[in-house]
Formats: sequence, C-alpha cells, structure tokens
Amino acid sequence: MQPFREAIQHGVTLFDGAMGTEIYRRGVFINRAFEELNLASPEMITEIHAAYLKAGAQVLTTNTFGSNPIRMKEFGLEEQFVAINKRGVEIAKEVAKDRAWVAASIGPIGQPLAPVGRLDPGQAFAAFQAQTQALLAGGPDLFVLETFYDVRELWQAVRAVRSVTDLPVIACVSFAPERGKAPADAASVLQTVDSWPVDGVGVNCGAGPRTLLEVVEAAAPKLKKPLLVMANAGHPQDVDGRQIYMASPEYMAEYARRFVQKGARMVGGCCGTTADMIKEMRSFVRSIAPGVQDVQVHIEVGGDDPKDKVESLEPTPIAERTEFARKLYTTDKFVISVELDPPRGLQPGKSLEGAKYLKENGIDVINIADGPRAVARMGPSAMALLAREYCGIESVIHYCCRDRNLLGMQMDLIGANALGLQNVLAVTGDPPKMGTYPNATAVFDIDSIGLITFIQMMNRGLDFSGRPLGGKTNIFVGAGCNPAHVELELEAERFGKKVAAGAEFFFSQPVYDEDMLFRFLDMTEEFPKVPFLVGILPLASYKNAEFLHNEVPGMQIPQRVRDRLRQAPSKEAQREVGLEVAKETLRAVRGHPRIRGAYVYPPFGSYKAVFDLIGVPEAS
Repeated sequence: MQPFREAIQHGVTLFDGAMGTEIYRRGVFINRAFEELNLASPEMITEIHAAYLKAGAQVLTTNTFGSNPIRMKEFGLEEQFVAINKRGVEIAKEVAKDRAWVAASIGPIGQPLAPVGRLDPGQAFAAFQAQTQALLAGGPDLFVLETFYDVRELWQAVRAVRSVTDLPVIACVSFAPERGKAPADAASVLQTVDSWPVDGVGVNCGAGPRTLLEVVEAAAPKLKKPLLVMANAGHPQDVDGRQIYMASPEYMAEYARRFVQKGARMVGGCCGTTADMIKEMRSFVRSIAPGVQDVQVHIEVGGDDPKDKVESLEPTPIAERTEFARKLYTTDKFVISVELDPPRGLQPGKSLEGAKYLKENGIDVINIADGPRAVARMGPSAMALLAREYCGIESVIHYCCRDRNLLGMQMDLIGANALGLQNVLAVTGDPPKMGTYPNATAVFDIDSIGLITFIQMMNRGLDFSGRPLGGKTNIFVGAGCNPAHVELELEAERFGKKVAAGAEFFFSQPVYDEDMLFRFLDMTEEFPKVPFLVGILPLASYKNAEFLHNEVPGMQIPQRVRDRLRQAPSKEAQREVGLEVAKETLRAVRGHPRIRGAYVYPPFGSYKAVFDLIGVPEAS
C-alpha cells in the first residue's frame, strides 16, 4: 500500500465503523473494559476487524480507545496495560495483512482536566505518552485521536504522540448540539487543531450525519489539512433496555457521499455503524470519488532512434467523426435524440421495432443507456449494433465506469470504435445498491471525467498508459449534467472539469424548470461552448412526480408543477398535464444559443408519444 500521508492527499480514504457498539451487540456489557478483550477474547476483535475489511474499509482502527493507564487502573488492569495496547495493534495487523492501514486509537482519559476536574494536564500528557509507547510496540501505521470534547485534552494527546513518534496523526474533536455548540463553533475548533503538528483533522461521534454535515459545510473550506468525518448512526433508541441505532446503511452511505462532496478526504463511522454500513459507504463514495483520482500520464520518450519516440497523433476533426457530430457542429438543426431501452433478457425484437419506428419518423439518433439505475439489461454496444443492422439508425452508447476496471474499459472502447460505434456518453454510474444486484462489486477505477480524458488520449493514438495504439480512435465523446442538482455550484464545477477533460457534447438530466436551466447555463458561461441537449421526460402522474422529487437523487420537480398534476382530476388528465409541461419546457429552451437539441425520454414508455411531444422533426 502507498504511504498513508500520500493517500489522504489524493482521493478519499474509507475508515472502518464502530468497535464499542459492535462488542456490545455481541453481548458484552458496558461494565467491562472492552479493550481487555484484546487479551481475553481476541477472536471477537478479529471477527469485527475482518468484517470491516471485507466491507471495503481501508483503515482498521484498533480496540484501544480507552486503554490509557489511568482508565485501565480503574478496572484493575494496570499490570496488563502495555499488553492490551500492543495486542490491540497486533490483532488489527494480522487481519489487515497489508490490505489496509492500521490506526492506533487513543481516546480521552475519562476524567475532566483541571480546573473543571482534578486531572492535571501534565498527568494527561504522561498517560497519553505511555499509551503511545505501548501502541508503538505493536507497529501501527498511524494514530487516530478520537472523541475529544475538550480541545485542551486533545492538545495534550497530540503533544504526547508527537513526543515519541513521527507517524501520521489524525486528531478528531467531538461535539453534541445539546451541549450548546453550533456547527460554526465546531468549525472554529477544527481550525485550531488544523494549525497543530497533525496530518489531518476530524470530527466524530456526538451527533448523527445530518448534524455533522453542517459542521463539514462550515469547516471544510477553511481547513488546510485533510478532513476525517465519522458520524454516529443517527441517535440511539431505547429498545427493551438496549440502545439501538436505527439508521440504515443507505442513509449512512448517502451522507458519506455528501461529506465527500463538501470536502472530506476521509470518512468512516462511529457509534452504531456496522460493516454493512461501511460496505454501502464504499460503494456510494467511490461513485463520486473513484480510486484513480488524478489522471496522470507519464510517457517515456526514447533516445535518438525515431522508432523509440512516443508521439501523439492529431485527432480527427470532430465533425468528421460521426453523422451525429456533423449535425451538431456544422448545421443549425435542432437535433433530437431519443432514449431506447435495451431488453432485460434475450429478445431484442421490441427494442428493434422501436428503433425502426424512430428512424422512419426522422429521429436523428437514439441513445442507449448502460445499466441505468444499476439494473442489468442487454449491453448498449450490442443493442446499438443490432439496431444499426436492422434499420440503419445511429446510436449514442452510454459507457459506465461502475462495472469495469481500466483494462476492461480500454478493450471495450477499442472494440466499439472498430465496430463504428463512435458516439459515446461517458457516465460514472449509479451504485449497485440502487439496482437488482445490490451485492455486486462497484469498480469505479475512474469517474466520467477520467474516462473522458482517457478517450481523448485514444483519439490521439495513445492507450491509457500513454503508449502508442498503432492508430487512433474516432470517438465523439459526451458527458451528462444535472441543471437541477441540489448542489448547483458543485455541478457547475464538474461541468467545467468535463469540458476541460474533452467533453464534446452534453446530455442533461430531465428539466422541469427552464429558469433553473438558464441559471445553470449562466453559471457555466465561462467554459468553452459545446453542444448542449436538454433532457425532456414527461411526468406520468402526480405520484410519479412525487417519487422522482423525493426518491431519486438529484431530481427536483418544482412545486408548481407538482401542484398542477395533483389538481388534475384523473390519471389520464395528469398524464396530459405532464405532457403539456414537457412541451412548455421544450418551447422555452428552443432558440437558446447554447441549446442545440433535446434528449427525449419516451413519454410513458411510448415511442409514438415522442411525436406528440416534439411534433414532426425538421429535415437534416
């Protein structure tokens, strides 16, 4: 594994979840020192670490949170203090086997510092120093100082660790809203810790993910060092005398994704989090923060012999790559693309008849999604080839980063280019949990931005490692965007990154508020202009609108539109309202200088209804 300090500067690092609540869940009561189980029941601790490693955790945190000498003395374990700490690290290392980093956990003393309490700061320093030395005997990769409510005590812990080792240190503060600390207060404390000799700062415990998101929003822009966020699994509920955390894995995973979007470089879980939650976090986080964060190509140029030199080729002019590209780049035509659903099974007949109908009625191009919503269907390349052979229609194939590693991507794209399937929409993809195979492994070696970069390398005659391909591809590559994204500034920033990577056209998510679309276009005005096709999806009913608005990430249906649907007297009337709203949107966006066409989702699953929406397509 790469050095931990290097890893947290590039990409997102996933920590494990709770240790204490997992031990409690296995029937060990809280009147016992959980850390002593390192000696008395090492198989239990091994089992917990192994579950987190299998779930995808990249950092395993030792069962040594409270094993400082002062607290161990309270349990009569002062004679075993060194062995408890050393063995805690050893157990984690035996599980990790160089597949994860081992973080030696240090928590508070358990007594308040003077003048509030009787514990002298010097005594705290000595206790933390002794624990650090005991932990070092086991050979950890880093230290995580966690759940410190008193920043003065945290300072003594940082001083103590730094007095005996230069291993990486992540220092975490905790706060609870009921203690009167607002997110801004926690952010101010994090800024203080950020100035200390630590490698990262963090916030953990004390609150659930919603509250910690407010902390991240307030703190992340002001910090210079990587930020770790480890939220509790919501607030515990008393069930038959036991404290049970009710948050679902999906809930925790969605917030982990939001933490990363707001600037966290490290995420994990605190009280109540489980291996299932960490597994979902891994999938959700990798969907926006793939393993290969910075696409960097190192090309070794040989000596004087011309055959040893590696040179890129001049890409084929965009308008000459495909007919779709020609229409977008050399004509004034308002281009219409319609989404064609590939079959879930083996029979493509219905899809092929749909493609033929669209072709005969003047649709410019069909686009074929790649496992949308993580549902397995016939692959888009196969469907596109069948459609072309059946009726001659041109396709845009979606290509998803979720399911293939870099090797598979390169092979697929070389093959698609050879078959003449050269319109490609690069998408990151939905996490598998959303679909029919929730236990499938999400790869996410790169995201759509990285994929666009690699495709443009191939268009210059270089493979993903920068070596000559023996020719060049002629792929017309596009990207998706969501003008109605909740985090519109973030979406505009990613739009710019996609353009910089080489995106040559854009398909948008469905739009129901043209004012929001125009605002997004204004926000992206500074970037080079590429053809933009606006997504149009008629709403089928009020229930459909409520589902999309509340259940589908990134979708926003304006209240005025939902009210119009709700007030319609019947399902048929609601369908007519949905179609009219789509027509109004389409009329409003036509003529905008940035918008070159529409990306139409067949209304109510009917290809015939496409023409009720768009009318008769204009001639090419």
